[in-house]
Amino acid sequence: MEHSYCKEFQLRYFEMNKYGMASPTTILTLLEETAADHCHIIEHDLYTLENQNIGWVLISGSIHMKRYPRYREIIKIQTWLSKYSLVKGHRENLIIDENDDVIGMAKGIWVFYDIQNRKPVPVFEDIKTKWNVNTAQSAEVDINLIRPILNDNPEKEFDICRSDVDSNRHVNNIRYFHWLLESLPDEVLESYLLETITAKFYSDARYGEKVRVYADKNPEESTFTHAIKSNFDNKLLAGAYTKWKKVD
Repeated sequence: MEHSYCKEFQLRYFEMNKYGMASPTTILTLLEETAADHCHIIEHDLYTLENQNIGWVLISGSIHMKRYPRYREIIKIQTWLSKYSLVKGHRENLIIDENDDVIGMAKGIWVFYDIQNRKPVPVFEDIKTKWNVNTAQSAEVDINLIRPILNDNPEKEFDICRSDVDSNRHVNNIRYFHWLLESLPDEVLESYLLETITAKFYSDARYGEKVRVYADKNPEESTFTHAIKSNFDNKLLAGAYTKWKKVD
């Protein structure tokens, strides 16, 4: 595919769930690694940007898995930028197996961000030029699936620790996902696989705060709406929608 980057991975034992399939956390980590490499090949890697007090911050994203790869399976992740605005880049991803079948799709909207001043800044023109644009869409995303939480009682509460914060002094996106999982009933985590997640990030979580995690089961079978709020001022930090399928 024109103006895209492809990275190959072989799935390792510690990346598996109890069924011998890659966990959702593994998929998130591999997507993050692929995006980081895509930055590196255009000589704007994340460490170089950090030295300029700049980072990329995810504000919304979605993943849909048709199936999860298994232990030692080789997959490819293909990524590209489908659109830019002044301060944002729209990243698309396909997860492809050894038979060249697409087994997963993901997309995210990332903001180019001044870390010190905590505000968006224009994406460097050199980045736009080197990545270029391919307008192909990996998946359709319905952000309206993320609905207000009706549940007033949090399922869990967590302290934000140093290990939760990345080099940009933001809570890593994968940590939000861990908190979300902890809010779900055991029977869901034991007997279901995550099919779809759509998430939106509204505000920064800060080191030293506590977060409260909420989950509402929707009328549709095996879907949930999630919210993560700060206990400091009840500010909404993130919202999400998840859809689960029974393990075969």
